[in-house]
Amino acid sequence: MHFELNEEQKEIKRAIKEFCEKEFTPELALELDEKEEFPMELYKKAAKLGFTSMRIPQEYDGQGYGLLEDCIVVEEMCRVDPGLGAAVSLGNLMIPDVLLKHGNEEQKKKYIPPLARGDTISAAAFSEPEHGSDITRMDTTAVKSGNEWVINGSKEFITNAPVADIFIVLCQTDPNATPSHRGQSIFLVEKGTPGLEATKLKRKMGIKPCITGSLALSDVKAPETSLVGELNKGFYYALELFDETRIAVAAQAVGMSQGAFERAFQYAKTRKQFGAPIIKFQGISFKLADMAIKIEAARMLTYKAAWLFDQGRLDPMATSMAKAFAGRVAMEVTDEAIQIYGGYGYLADYHVERFHRCAKITEIYEGTTEMQKLTIINRLMKTM
Repeated sequence: MHFELNEEQKEIKRAIKEFCEKEFTPELALELDEKEEFPMELYKKAAKLGFTSMRIPQEYDGQGYGLLEDCIVVEEMCRVDPGLGAAVSLGNLMIPDVLLKHGNEEQKKKYIPPLARGDTISAAAFSEPEHGSDITRMDTTAVKSGNEWVINGSKEFITNAPVADIFIVLCQTDPNATPSHRGQSIFLVEKGTPGLEATKLKRKMGIKPCITGSLALSDVKAPETSLVGELNKGFYYALELFDETRIAVAAQAVGMSQGAFERAFQYAKTRKQFGAPIIKFQGISFKLADMAIKIEAARMLTYKAAWLFDQGRLDPMATSMAKAFAGRVAMEVTDEAIQIYGGYGYLADYHVERFHRCAKITEIYEGTTEMQKLTIINRLMKTM
């Protein structure tokens, strides 16, 4: 593959960079980090310019680009601010992807255009309190009753849950299926449906403007038309989906690394100790060189995984390598950035501590680093 961005991709990068540097102000970032509040106005602005609908086809009011272009946008958002970047980039999380592949035309026309325009926000309810990354088991059940489904259960760590207008919910539809994941299905549930209740999870470590919640479903009635794709195929749709969203999380991690690195680099050029800028000291300059190497390697892995996906050559191992490596790099680079700042790095006003707090989630959500390593080793066992 050819790693240089083409002119159109460079233009996208320039446009999103300009938007973020103007709109993602340090004041707003600090304020929403403290308040743990979703940047609704900012999200709508970004959506109007098409930055949140890169991969949605034009017929559904999107931009019609691929995952690589989306990664360029996500990376740039998280470079300017990790919390605001995560929140804005995850506003229409997963639903367009699932519906585009498996939804019927009616579902696509109803739900995708408002998400593309930023008029609505979505959430994907997969994780459960008892199971976390293990989606092979679902305690949330959907039972057929006449011409509707009755859903009962609870979901945990659901991005956007308190602000979402539309949810995709993974449920057990065949309790006797062996293994159990062969009996799971995905349903669309709208906000305001009786029995659906979202509770905001507070005091998270990082990405605080990206709101997370718990979801309780008590006798939630979903019409037959709310089933997405085929009955009992939900688990397979979810796996397929994660291969896509994990690459976007790797792009978040690369952006966070780049943003912290740039701040540390500028600081090292201007901060003087013992009569010289600290970048003149090998202890600092070698740190910066190592940070640059790691970021570039993480970016290449991420772009490669996205490129393969866009070529229709999805490679779960490439995806898992990108996410596992980029997440670790984000932790290491943001940690070193704080070290370069010294005591100032520990203060919120200098921002790098926020980058470090936000970076940690990239090793956890959309499948933990350990889950990625399982995927990688399983692939290696089959191919070597």
